[in-house]
Amino acid sequence: MSDIRLEGVSKRYGAVAAADEVDLAVAQGEFVTILGPSGSGKTTLLSLIAGLNRPTVGRIFIGGRDVTDAPAQQRNIGLVFQSYALFPHMTVLENVLFPLGVRKIGGAAARTQALDALKLVRLDGLQDRRPSQLSGGQQQRVALARAIVFKPDILLLDEPLGALDRKLREELQVELKQLQRSLGVTTLLVTHDQEEALSLSDRIMVLDKGRTQQVAAPADAYLRPANRFVAEFLGIANFVGLADGRTGLVRPERVRVAAANINGGRPARVVETIYLGQMVRYHLSLVGEAVPLVAALPFVGKAFAAGDEVAVSWDTADIWPVA
Repeated sequence: MSDIRLEGVSKRYGAVAAADEVDLAVAQGEFVTILGPSGSGKTTLLSLIAGLNRPTVGRIFIGGRDVTDAPAQQRNIGLVFQSYALFPHMTVLENVLFPLGVRKIGGAAARTQALDALKLVRLDGLQDRRPSQLSGGQQQRVALARAIVFKPDILLLDEPLGALDRKLREELQVELKQLQRSLGVTTLLVTHDQEEALSLSDRIMVLDKGRTQQVAAPADAYLRPANRFVAEFLGIANFVGLADGRTGLVRPERVRVAAANINGGRPARVVETIYLGQMVRYHLSLVGEAVPLVAALPFVGKAFAAGDEVAVSWDTADIWPVA
């Protein structure tokens, strides 16, 4: 297994910088997610690390080796795409064997290696089926097995769960994290799904317009965002004025909502109540202020209704100043 290091990496297309002076260090065995909106440069960075493209400036190191100018086949990287990219005319086993054949590994040893990879992704017994006979989740598992069968130094995942429905995506998120932990392989995931990034990653790299906004552990990025962009991109952000004139952030789940006759709190009115199963989300209007407020609380059998007068409050420790 290997670490990854980017030093001042930029990729320009004319006047447009798809990646702009990006520095990043990913430790051996670490799971890092590159997160950002469409067009932020996520896939560009992944393609540069994979060797599918070359940076305009900057250097890329894998395992301490400068691979900036090395072709993709010399980087020992496993790559999984959102589209799966399986060969439809091949069986599951043949698909997983394919990268071994490219590396001149064949015979009984290759078959054993491929079957072991399929067992890791819980597809043992399905090796003779073709991709069209599998569900979307099973096809994604085949793509994962094909990416890990040759024991890559690095695993790169480009929106691998984006085409799946929510329930299946959440199931595979758990499996993917368990698989990555068991293999100990250094992993970079590209996604625009904030929940996916928060739940899977050791650290998150937030990009916007090709530039790094923050690299931090999920909890730190969520509760202590580096700037307003990160605060708004990672979930719902409530912005409140601070006594010193700055702007602070308080997350919806840190906001308390009580009946209006309860002592303490700031008066507010419920604009909308949204039932989310285990949670209820309140959209609130603070009395005398134009700034809207959102609170997310556990649902305990009864909720305030639209139009109700309430009192809202939060702890000073839950406010984080943002620029």
